[in-house]
Amino acid sequence: MQLFRSERAAAIALAVSAIAGLALANSPAGRTVIGIRDAHPATGVALFDLSPGHWIADGLLALFFLVAAIELRHELTRGELDTPRKALAPAVAATGGVVVPALVYLAIVRDPAQNVGWPIPTATDIAFALGVLALLGRGLPRRVRAFLLALAVLDDLIAIAIIAMFFTRELQPVPLLLAVPLIAAFGWLSARRTLPAPVRIALLVVLGVASWLLVLLSGVHATIAGVALGLVFAAGPAGRARHALEPWVNGLVLPLFAFSASLVIVPEAREGGLGAVFWAVLVALPLGKLVGITAGALLARRMAPAAERATALRMPEVLVVATLGGVGFTISLLMAELAFRGESPLVASATLAVLTGSLVALVVGGVTTAVVARLSS
Repeated sequence: MQLFRSERAAAIALAVSAIAGLALANSPAGRTVIGIRDAHPATGVALFDLSPGHWIADGLLALFFLVAAIELRHELTRGELDTPRKALAPAVAATGGVVVPALVYLAIVRDPAQNVGWPIPTATDIAFALGVLALLGRGLPRRVRAFLLALAVLDDLIAIAIIAMFFTRELQPVPLLLAVPLIAAFGWLSARRTLPAPVRIALLVVLGVASWLLVLLSGVHATIAGVALGLVFAAGPAGRARHALEPWVNGLVLPLFAFSASLVIVPEAREGGLGAVFWAVLVALPLGKLVGITAGALLARRMAPAAERATALRMPEVLVVATLGGVGFTISLLMAELAFRGESPLVASATLAVLTGSLVALVVGGVTTAVVARLSS
C-alpha cells in the first residue's frame, strides 16, 4: 500500500476505477452488479439497513473526510494557510471557483426541481489535481503546488459546508446532540498521553465509530462526522493517523467510491435526458471553474500589497491551477448522489456529466500544465 502515498498513483487508481465501473455497468453483468450495490438488507435496524453503496459513500468515505480535515487543520495552523494574508489569494480563488460554476449551472437549468444540483460542479478533486500536477508539472515553481493544495483544501471545506447545510434531510436533533460530547471527548483523549498507546487508540476508535453512528442516525450526512473528528484531533496523533490512513484512503477508499459511483448505465442516463442537468454540469465543471478560479486569483492579486505581487502566481501558473481545478470527480460524484437521491435517471445523467466534464478538465489541465512547465524550465 505504500505505493499509494504517491499522488500520481492515487490519481491513476481513481481513473482506472472510474473507467472500470462505467465499463462494467454497461456490460451484460451491469444490472446485476448495480443491484448488488443498491441492495438493502431487510433487517429493520437503521444501521444495518444500508446498501453496499451507502456503506461506501456514508461509511468508508468518512475516512477520506477525516484525512482531509486533518490536512485542512494542519494547513490552517502550520501550513500554507496559517495566516490570513497567506489564505487570502487561494480563498478568493476558491470562492470564485464555487460561485461561478454554480451560477453557470443555474443559468442552464431552469427547472426548480433540478436546481438542487447546483453544488455538483463546485468541487475540486485534490488527489486527481495534485496527481496530474506531479506527473506533468516538473519544472513549475513550488508556489503552484502550494496554491493548488490550498485552493483544493478550501474547496473541500466549502463542499463540507454545502453537504452539512443543503443535504441534511429529516434532521433528528437528539442523536446529533449526543454526538457532540463524544466528538469533544475524542479530541480531549487524543491530546492525552497518560494512557498506554494501544488503549488510547482503541478508545479513540470506539469514540470515532460511535460519533459516526450518531451523526448517521441524525440525518446529517455521516461524512460530516469524519470532518468533525479530524478538526478536533490533536496535531501529533492526527499526523500519525493521517500517515497510517493515507495509503488506504488513496488506494482503497477513493477508488472503491469512484467505482461504485461510476456504475452508471448510459441508456439510463439518456432516459433522464442528456438535457439541462447533463449540459449544465458538463459546462460548469471545466469552463465555470476556469473562469471562476482565474477571476478570483486575479482579484486577489489586485487586493494584495504591491510589494507582494512579485511573489504571486503569474498568469500562466494561474491557468494551470484553474484548469486542474475543473477536475471535480470524487466530491462531485458524491454531490450528484446527494442532490438527486432517489432519482436514478438524474443521478446517472449528472454522474456521466461529472465524468465527462472532469475528463475534459483533465485533458485541458494536463496539456496546460505540461506546456507551462516546459516554458518555465
